[in-house]
Amino acid sequence: MYSIVKIRDVVRVPPKALSENINEVVLKVAKEIYEGVVDEDLGVVVAVVNAECVGDGKVIPGDGGIYFDVNLSFLIYKPVLQEVVEGYTTELTEFGAFIRTGPIEGLIHVSQIMDDYINYDPKAHCYIGKETNKRLKLGDNVLARVVTVSLKNSVANSRVGYTMRQLGLGKKEWLKIDLKKKEKKEKKEKKKEKKAEKK
Repeated sequence: MYSIVKIRDVVRVPPKALSENINEVVLKVAKEIYEGVVDEDLGVVVAVVNAECVGDGKVIPGDGGIYFDVNLSFLIYKPVLQEVVEGYTTELTEFGAFIRTGPIEGLIHVSQIMDDYINYDPKAHCYIGKETNKRLKLGDNVLARVVTVSLKNSVANSRVGYTMRQLGLGKKEWLKIDLKKKEKKEKKEKKKEKKAEKK
């Protein structure tokens, strides 16, 4: 889930930048420091969208820079458990598919890709459902539900797990296949009920 978060921090402006617009310099420095940072509570800092100096800067003896108290606004991405997200497949392996949702790449274990027995075809580089003939290839757009989140000190060390087994998840065209399968199952059940009533 994306959100805007506001914090207050101190930003050091280097001496060579003191002749420039201070708010622009502070924004530039804040972007270099914070963008891409992962905070376990907040999430991933996607962008620093605003930086405003509060009051005059402070000088520390022996340091040529000036330190400003700054109000910062961050665009944050944090996956939330049970949230349905849209992403695309970036890698397919025998044990699962990796999908990118926003700035984070997560894993859909092979058992969570679809509600069908599936085979991984390394030559075609895709997963194929045995009964439904659903296919998942590299670069496919998908809907997935977040089932595990473990944010660490960097995007590379963070882990997110997804599932696509429920109705409506996965590729958009899978929904039609699932609805047809559900309709056939309901018709079979009605026939069984009618036969049972006749006996």
